[in-house]
Amino acid sequence: MASDCQGKSSWPELLGAQARVAVVTIETQNPNVDTQVVLEGTPVTKDFSCTRVRVWIDQNRIVTRVPVIG
Repeated sequence: MASDCQGKSSWPELLGAQARVAVVTIETQNPNVDTQVVLEGTPVTKDFSCTRVRVWIDQNRIVTRVPVIG
């Protein structure tokens, strides 16, 4: 599904980064998406969106999963 979306779709280099750095990087590299910072364990919808990137973080605001479009 991400292959149908415009622009960069995955940011493996941001795993372990600070949340604010990840958000700025993602939105700079792909202006077609909006980021959502989500604390690990928070329930989210399972729908797919080409305009959304969830940035999963821990209590220290460190990215815990590779951010991807979805």
